Parts: sequence; structure tokens; C-alpha cells
Amino acid sequence: MASAILNMTRLARAGFVFARYGVRLLPQGLALPLPVKIFRYLTSPLRLFSSSDARHNRIARALARLGPSYIKLGQFLATRDDLIGSENARDLAMLRDKLPPFSYQDAESIIKTELGADVDTLFKDFGPPIAAASVAQVHKACVEDNGITRDVAVKILRPNIEVHFHKNLESYFFAAKMIEFLHRPSRRLKPLSVVQTLAYSVELELDLRMEASAISEMRENTINDPKFRIPKVDWTKSSKHVLTTEFIDGIPLSDVEAIKKAGHDLQALARLIIQSFLRHAMRDGFFHADMHQGNLFVDKYGNLVAIDFGIMGRLGLKERRFLAEILYGFITKNYTRVAEVHFEAGYVPPHKKVEDFAQALRAIGEPLMDRTADEISMAKLLGQLLQVTEIFDMETRPELIMLQKTMVVVEGVARTLDPHLNMWTIADPVVREWVKSHFGAEGRLQEAADGAVTIGKFMGDIPGLLSRAESTAQSLSDMAASGLRLDEETIKKIAQEQAHFSRNARLGIWVGALSLLAIAIQMMF
Repeated sequence: MASAILNMTRLARAGFVFARYGVRLLPQGLALPLPVKIFRYLTSPLRLFSSSDARHNRIARALARLGPSYIKLGQFLATRDDLIGSENARDLAMLRDKLPPFSYQDAESIIKTELGADVDTLFKDFGPPIAAASVAQVHKACVEDNGITRDVAVKILRPNIEVHFHKNLESYFFAAKMIEFLHRPSRRLKPLSVVQTLAYSVELELDLRMEASAISEMRENTINDPKFRIPKVDWTKSSKHVLTTEFIDGIPLSDVEAIKKAGHDLQALARLIIQSFLRHAMRDGFFHADMHQGNLFVDKYGNLVAIDFGIMGRLGLKERRFLAEILYGFITKNYTRVAEVHFEAGYVPPHKKVEDFAQALRAIGEPLMDRTADEISMAKLLGQLLQVTEIFDMETRPELIMLQKTMVVVEGVARTLDPHLNMWTIADPVVREWVKSHFGAEGRLQEAADGAVTIGKFMGDIPGLLSRAESTAQSLSDMAASGLRLDEETIKKIAQEQAHFSRNARLGIWVGALSLLAIAIQMMF
């Protein structure tokens, strides 16, 4: 009871802060519910701005006041000017890396506690913070190894950040539970699962050792990717609350004018962003899930450089095939196949019709095929998709939440560089390459090889399986003879079936193994 009251108080505080900063969360022209009207009237004397004051930074300041998890929400919305309007997007842009930093003394104290030495001992030079975000801030420093001096970036978690995040997440869990309890139609969207996914990603983000590991893994995956680069980790100066990496000297993608002046091709960069993300998601099943403008830079060679790997996404082979077939189906306008994939993956209930779902997908996809991003209203598109999921009783898939969120952010970032980009045209070569390697001759050979390995392991286990089967039959016979009070006819029957079972088991297992092997060989040719 006390916990519920505390969470309701926190959520009410959030509403109060929005009201005080004059933030209207509902679209203009939409009639406000009576309770909201009453709330607005009662809180109007406490507002920091009048209705005639400039709106600049109202939303950003309100979210910053509410804490890290609300700031994360604002960072996501900042990339979607077509959803919230260009003015609000500019307002939220300050949340990326321009928040107030914590003190230099706190930074020194955290480094000494975490790394066991003073800043002056670890670094030849340690400067003031150059970026401050919701979870951490970054300092530019200099190290000297064997007479060689190099610049590094030192990321430090904010003091007591875990406590702040956990308080907000607890309120989110409470709100999700209340939504599922009070509004039955929302249960298919699984708000509680969504919050659980976010909570898990936050836990990983608050341990910089996990981020260091993610950087290392993604650097290995992308080492040969064209025009894409990942900074190198300095493991000797990294811990749970401190992360030291190679310093990236480049222009942030948020500074479009500076990128233009440097002579970089904006359209090529937009293509590179989308294709790199798709390549990582489909090829590697491991992708950067926080690709907003503040986390992407372009260096002097025109390479796209990603930083801040606190939030990562993973996809299993099933989800990667699902993504590839969906995108490929839309690109080739094969809406029936797109619908079939949804049914095969279990994303649409089996009592629905494939043909009807394909028709609904065509209604969404066709109007988008030959139109550029600036001609498409993402607000209307998302509204259509939500209507379709409701009509076909589709539930939210937690394993795809991170992917869906990142795809929206990536497309939003690319739009800031090239408002006329065509998502389908850009995605086409990457998707076709993955489909060819996994569904073409090469993919079938690989599947056959994998199947042969599996069969080989199975056949190697056959002696053990047969031994266990015979042992089980013998145990049943022994139990019947000495431990269980069964009638003589049953005991006799068990004894007779022992030899019969052994012969049939051997024959069945070998026939099954040879049949599977024959199927695998047939697939190879």
C-alpha cells in the first residue's frame, strides 16, 4: 500500500512539473478531459511561464527536472520532428549532451575510488567535462605510453545515478501494471513487458564494464565495414563507473552546418547510417540501440563513428530472418509473403487469415513505396500500424521492442541529413545481400552443413541413448520384480517387452538418423 501511494505521488509530481512548465502533452485541437482541465486550472498560478512566453526549452527543462529516465524519453523524441513538430524537436535537442555536469571534484573522487589511483597518476592531463548527458559525463584526457602521447575520452557515471533510475523505473512498473489492470485492450501491447525491457537495458547501461565489452564485440564485428568505425577501449583504465576509450575527433551529426562546411556528402552519410544499422542488426544480430545525433560523429575522412554503447540490442536468428523477410517483402511488394512470415513467426494469431493481413499490409505499404521521407507522415503511419495490430489481435513482442525503437531513431537521424531519402531504396542492397547469403545456394549449403553437424553429434550419442534405454527397461523389470507389488502377468509382460523394446529402439534410432542424413545430403545438391 505504501509503495503504491509513493509511486502515485511520483507520477503526480511528473504531471505537476509538466503543468508548471506549461508543457501540453496532448495534440493541439484535441479536447481535454474534464479532470485535466481542472488540473490545469488549479496549477495555472504556479506556472513558470505564461501562455504568451516563448516555448523555448520548456519540455527539455521539465524532463531534466524529472530525472534520467524522463531525459531518455526526450532524447528519443528529439529525433522525430515529424511526430512532435520541429519546434519541440529543437527544444529536446539540448538533452543529448548539454545537461549540467557534476563537479570536477566528484569526477576525481570517483576515478580514485574505481581505479585505485589519483587522476594525476593515471593521466598526463585531465580536462573539464566536454559533454554531460543523463547517465554520465565525458572528460577529454591525455595518456602517455612508452613515450607516445594519445588523447582519450573518460566517461564517468553520475554520482548516485543508480538510485535515481531505480526510483523512476519503479514508478513506470506501477503505471504499467495499473494500465494493464484498468484498460484491458492495452494488454496486448504488453506495457509491463516494455518496461521490463527498458529496465534491463538500464541495468546494463549503469555498468560501464558491460559497455566496454559491447564496444569490443562490435569493433570485432565491424572491423571491415566500409566507412564505419568504433573507438578502442583502454581496459587498464576502465571499471564499473569509469570507461576510457580512444578519443574521437569529429563533427557530431547534430551539427549539420559544420558537416556541410567540411565538405562531407550529406546524402551519402544518410545512406551510411541506415545501411550500417541494418547490416549490424541482420548480419551480426548485435546493434547500437541508441543511435541519436549526439552519439554519431563524422571524422575528417568521412567515416561514421559511433560512441556511447550503453544501450545495445540483440536479435536471434529467428528475429533476424523475420526482419530480413519483412523488409525484402516490402521492397519487392510481396505482401503475401510478408503476411506469411508474420504467421510463421507466431506474431499473428492463427485464427486470422493470411490474405486479410496481406491486404492490410498492402494498404500501408503501397502509399509509401515511391514517396520520400519528407512526404510521409510518421504519425499517420504509426497510427495505421497500431490499428492493424489491434484488428488482428497482435501482441507486443518484447524481443523486437529495441529493434523497432532503434529503426525509428535511425531513420529520424538520417532524415536530418537528407529529408528526401527513400528508406526502401537505401535498405535494398543490404537486405538483398543478407537474403542471398541465407536463403540462396550459399545459405542452403550452410544450413545443410549445420544439420550434418547436428546429426553427427546425435549419431555419436546413439550408443549412450541405447544404453540408457536398456538400463531404463531393466530398472522397470527389477522394480516390478522386487519393489512394486504387481500381478505376475504384468511382470511377465514387462520382461517380454524388454528385448522387444531394445531391438525396436536400435532399429528406430538408426533408421531416423540415416533418414535425416539423407535429407541433409539432398539439400546440399
